[in-house]
Amino acid sequence: MIITDTHTHLYSEAFADDRNEMIQRAIDAGVSRFFIPAIDSTYTEAMLQLEKDFPLHVFLMMGLHPTSVKENYQEELALVEAQLAKRDFYAIGEIGIDLYWDTSTLEIQKKAFKHQIQLAKKYKLPIVIHCRDAFDDIFEVLEEEKSDDLFGIFHCFTGTLEQAKRAISFNMKLGIGGVVTFKNGKIDQFLDLIDLKHIVLETDSPYLAPKPYRGKRNESSYIIKVLEKLSELYALPQEKIAEITTQNSKDIFKI
Repeated sequence: MIITDTHTHLYSEAFADDRNEMIQRAIDAGVSRFFIPAIDSTYTEAMLQLEKDFPLHVFLMMGLHPTSVKENYQEELALVEAQLAKRDFYAIGEIGIDLYWDTSTLEIQKKAFKHQIQLAKKYKLPIVIHCRDAFDDIFEVLEEEKSDDLFGIFHCFTGTLEQAKRAISFNMKLGIGGVVTFKNGKIDQFLDLIDLKHIVLETDSPYLAPKPYRGKRNESSYIIKVLEKLSELYALPQEKIAEITTQNSKDIFKI
């Protein structure tokens, strides 16, 4: 059984004391593909080191996270462009809009989001979207930028059935993680109405650990709990869920 974690921050400081052991636990659990989103330039070296340490398992994205969109965002975007010109990446991400922490940066967040969507089109790469308290703004940008060559993943999807269908209409897969196991997560109430061809698995580790680890540090091996929940919701064997969602990740990332 090959399991793909389409979104995991393995370079996080939360793993400073046991990073290699944590990654090995995931590999031992069947998670053999880890897709690593960027945040900003302060993490680039750590991401490149991860790839060197686990070349068969780690696949890097490049981008500027919306919570890192500050006054210097144009400098950061220039560094993103320099990396993209220098070497290959598997996606532009994670990018998007986050209004949970700071609403004052909305306009520059939109500009950075649009700019990076255009980079994705230029390099023929998928986008990986971060959306927090910002569905309307995200959909507004996607409506402006939609085209056959725009595709990707709506990471950590936590919206309604209607929002799920709208995200899918923009050629997005839904990234499903620990929230699906939460009693108040709500997406478990309608997820089985969405064809599995639109779903990929993720952890977003070290964040959003699934039950029974909720509130603790998340890690990629815990994706098994997400897999178990989807197996229950779709009434399909875990192996089948893993097979379909990994194929979906291959369709997106082209590897």
